[in-house]
Formats: sequence, structure tokens, C-alpha cells
Amino acid sequence: MTKLWGGRFNKKTDPLTEEFTRSIQFDHKLARYDCLGSLAHIAILKRAGLLTSQEYEVLRQGLKRILERIEKGTFTFDQKFEDIHSYIQHLLENDKKVGKVALKLHTCRSRNDQVVFDTKCYCHNNIKTTLALLLNVEKSLSTLAKKNKSIWIPGYTHLQRAMPIWLADHLFAYYDMLGKDFSKLENIVKNLDLTLGAGALAGTVIKAHYYNVTVEKLTSDGQIPLLKPTKNSIYTVSDRDFVIETISALAMTGMHLSRLAEDFILWSTKEFNYIEIDESFCTGSSLMPQKKNPDVLELIRGYTGKLYGNLVNVLVMMKGLPLTYNRDMQHDKEPLFDSFEIVQKELRILAELLLNVKFNKENIAAQLKDETLYATDIADFLVQKGIPFKEAHTIVGRLIRQKIESGKDLLSMNTDELKTFHPFITPAALKKIIDPKRSVESKISIKRDKRKSHARF
Repeated sequence: MTKLWGGRFNKKTDPLTEEFTRSIQFDHKLARYDCLGSLAHIAILKRAGLLTSQEYEVLRQGLKRILERIEKGTFTFDQKFEDIHSYIQHLLENDKKVGKVALKLHTCRSRNDQVVFDTKCYCHNNIKTTLALLLNVEKSLSTLAKKNKSIWIPGYTHLQRAMPIWLADHLFAYYDMLGKDFSKLENIVKNLDLTLGAGALAGTVIKAHYYNVTVEKLTSDGQIPLLKPTKNSIYTVSDRDFVIETISALAMTGMHLSRLAEDFILWSTKEFNYIEIDESFCTGSSLMPQKKNPDVLELIRGYTGKLYGNLVNVLVMMKGLPLTYNRDMQHDKEPLFDSFEIVQKELRILAELLLNVKFNKENIAAQLKDETLYATDIADFLVQKGIPFKEAHTIVGRLIRQKIESGKDLLSMNTDELKTFHPFITPAALKKIIDPKRSVESKISIKRDKRKSHARF
């Protein structure tokens, strides 16, 4: 079995050690990026005079054959190998068209540098995929908001009814949260320096300017980024900040999706009855025939724990590591891969689920008849009549207490009953104030854009 080390050892590696240190069972996901990195590396070796043109072409064709299998989905890997780097080296060495030339592939290269490059490429492509999926959910939220632009709903603080709000504003709050997530991920991918030349920790004997190369197909969006020499080889092989930043951004995205899911779960209950989630995104009960459960949304909410766990996992793993590379860092891959897979699955299904949500307008309208929702509006009315707010707050508080204790609606109280609270509070005034449209439209401090289009769309 091909190993990238071993000359200094007299004993065979204990099978328990091989099994314990093996990472190919998860780092095989880096196979594509490992091949692309190797294509860049052999171009550098050729420029540095460490490969002849013929040797370069033999290796290039061998790597392209492996890459073609990966991209076609026919690539398989042997779990007995230590890692994906060793396995690709093995495939080249056993390719009759490559032969002994494969032994030159690892010249001036360490897996310490190689794995950082591969992981950055993985992040680059998966962030781009995640950004596109975020846009789809934003579009779905925008479509849902515009479709229901004339609906007002009770707004909540402390999960208690507070004031009427525009449904669109509530939905666009999540739109804006996801917009922040988009910006965070976009900034991470912009700062992903793709470098080679760090070696194990101290650099290589190849001149730095030879490392300025481009590699086709390096990114899924068709861009061909310029690879650069490392500025600090010690930092390069030690750095996992980009992994932590990525997992952190994904955890925050998961948190935002969880909050959205929780709102929709509550709204779909009989107690709220604001929305109907399409049956195609629900499941039933094995015992209770009547059940229609929002399992998709519950799982989105539940996955947040895994996303948080992945972040804490890598933070704790990195917290006490001395410079430079340590094998502990092998454990950054599974949390990273898992976080991307979770968030991408959530975004794909949520974009479709949102487009199939229906709002129960009649029930929502009935809930807006709750007169306590307009208490602040009554206080604002008194303030506009010159009453100090503290005094207005007390007056309206007493009015609401009377309503609750008497069980009598404010709109059914006569002039004599109302004037005991304040002469300005009259049946005619309350009739104008207790109206959801007027309540929402009176809040003019909000600079609403019409969201007819978005720069990212």
C-alpha cells in the first residue's frame, strides 16, 4: 500500500494505528481539489526545472484521467489507505501510462500544505453553492411577502401580543438576516488566499514567483483564480481560521433558519392557525390518523444543535495547538463537511416549502380584533394631543385593566364611561384608532424599500 512516508521506520505500522489515524473515509471528498492542486503543483515543478516537459505531460494526463472519473461520479476509493492524498499517489504509481514518473509528484510538497489548499478549494466551491441557495430562499421569502402584501398580523414580544405589524415586514426580517449571512460568506470566500509553497512548515527550494500559476476548473463558478506563493509558511500550515469562520457563518445561518422554522411551526398550530403548510412538506403520525406534522421545519430547528456543536468542536480542537501542523487538525474536516451539507439541505427544501405556504386571512383578521393590540396607538393619540407620555401610558393602562376586569370591549363603551379615563378618549376616536391598517401605516419611522428588485438577484 502506497505511503507518503516510511523510510525511517523499521517496523510495520500496527493495524490499530493505521485504523486510528486513517482519514480517507471522510477526506475522500477532497479528491477533486487534490487533483487540481496537483495539476498546479506539477506546473510549478516544470517551471522550476524539476520536471521535464515530457514528465509534466505524463503526470498531467494521469491526473486528468483521475479527475475525469471524479467529475463523472465513477471514482471509488479504497478505505485501507491513510488519506486521499496517498490514494491518488497510489493510483498514479499504478497507472501504466505514468509509471515511475509518479514518484516525482510529491517533490517540494508536504501534505501539511496540500490539505490546506484542498480544504480552501472545498470551502470556495461550497460557499459559492451556499450563496446561490441563500438567494433562492431570499427570493421565496420575497415572493411570499409580495403575494400577501395586504395582510397585517399581530406582532409579538416575549411571545405575547404587542402591536399590529405588516406580515411583509416580518418575512423581510428573515430576508435581511439571510442577507447578512450572504455577506459574511461572501467576505470569507473573498479572503480565501489559495497558496502553495509552504511545504511542511518552512517553505521549499522553489523560488516564490514560480508559484504564481492559474488552474482551470479550480472553481465551480468557472473562475480561474491565481494561485500565489505563501507569505508566511508557518501561518499557512497552522491556519484553520478560515474553517472556523466558515462553520461560524453556517451556524449563524442555521440559527436564522431555525428561528424562521419556529415561527412557522407556531403559526401552523390550531392555536395560532395563521398558515397552512403544504402537505407535501409534512408527515403524519403512525398512531393518530388526523395528524399533519411540520417535520421539515422541526428538523431545520433541530439541526441547529449539530451546527453549533461543529463550531465548538473545531474551536476546542484548535485552542491549545502549538505551531505548526498537528494531527489534531485532521478533525476539522468532518465538522466542516457536515455543516455545509446540513445548511445546503435546509436551504434547498425551505426555498420550495415557502412558496407553498398559504395564509389564513380570515383567522388572522379575527385575531386583529383584539383591542389590546392598539393600546400603544391610543397612548400615541394622547401624546399627539399634548399629554405627557408617562401620563398617557398610565391612562391607557387603566383603560385596558377596566376592559379586562369588566369583560367589556372598548368599542362598546359609551362616552361617559370613557371620559372617566380622559376627555380625549371618545368612541369616535377609538373607532379610528382600533384599525390594523391605520396602526401599521402610522409607524412612519421605518424607511421601507419596495423590494421590487435586489442587487443580488
